[in-house]
Amino acid sequence: MDNLLGTQANPENPSQVNVSQPSDALTAQADAAGAFDTLFLGLGAVALLVGAVGVANIMIISVLERRQEIGLRRALGATRGQIRAQFLAEAILLALAGGAAGDIAGAGATAIYAHAKGWAIVIPPEAWAGGLGAALLIGAIAGLVPAIRAARLTPTQALWTL
Repeated sequence: MDNLLGTQANPENPSQVNVSQPSDALTAQADAAGAFDTLFLGLGAVALLVGAVGVANIMIISVLERRQEIGLRRALGATRGQIRAQFLAEAILLALAGGAAGDIAGAGATAIYAHAKGWAIVIPPEAWAGGLGAALLIGAIAGLVPAIRAARLTPTQALWTL
């Protein structure tokens, strides 16, 4: 196998090519880097889950506390779709605000760590977009059920709590 690699790397003089296995230290370093990547992805997934639960809870409480408003709007002619769109938009905006705060906090932590190590501060635009995109998706999913519950309230049900 070694002679095949040498021939591919330098066809005119394959004997000048040295082929060796990576050291155990390099293999361990690569394995540790992979483990840290997995750990940070898992941590990010848990943070997204916590954010989704937070948005869903806030929106459920918002629907419960604003039943009179929903009933009045429905009695004055607001459609179920308008009520649903309002609460879904509120959930998405809430999640986007949290996502923007998370992006800023992450960029700040990255900048502080890179500065302490003497590294260049590089944050790819895909990371910013990914954070905001994930927040948008999580907000839409977490706000969907409360928005549907708000839209299903009839004016008499919602106004009954007055």
